[in-house]
Amino acid sequence: MGRAVQDVQFTDHCEMRGASHRSLSERPPTYFGTNVPLDAGLGRIKSTDFAGYSRSVRIGFGPEAWTSASSNLLRWEVKARSGFSVWPMVNDSQAPIVKVGQRYWLIAHVGPVRIGEPVEVVEVADESNLKAFSYRTLAGHPIKGEEAFIIDRREDGSVWFTVRSVSSAGDGVWRVAYPLLRAAQPLYRRRYFKSLAQ
Repeated sequence: MGRAVQDVQFTDHCEMRGASHRSLSERPPTYFGTNVPLDAGLGRIKSTDFAGYSRSVRIGFGPEAWTSASSNLLRWEVKARSGFSVWPMVNDSQAPIVKVGQRYWLIAHVGPVRIGEPVEVVEVADESNLKAFSYRTLAGHPIKGEEAFIIDRREDGSVWFTVRSVSSAGDGVWRVAYPLLRAAQPLYRRRYFKSLAQ
């Protein structure tokens, strides 16, 4: 994962499922709903085609826990520590801070198979007591929807991590595989919550 190239075509990743030769910049979004909120309740999901999820967990206490969790969140560590590669990346120590409009491949490792998930960052919060970002799916992603990762610091000094998402079946063969993907979501969510805990 050593090449810092934004326009990925994966001609050298033939084993990866879901990654055609179409570059990231050419992939249209597959989710056009209202952004998953970064600082409020999940709200009502208008379409019954999308499943909503929101959970908050206390992951630490004090300034050190806040600094570590918030910094790691904005550098994709929640994904990297949960079994994904994030591409493009330079290396772990120079991972880019998320920015609105940036596109990435999130690559799930399932045995010898790599499943490519193209995404676009749609919102970022970088405040004194709130660090968060959300991304939406692009064409070729196994599902359609949006996911948000939120770190907030409360008045008592506790640090909380929230995961929110809306999702539905992807297109083509992914529609058939959606029940399996839904069954795997709790596993990855448990990994998310462990990834930033102190």
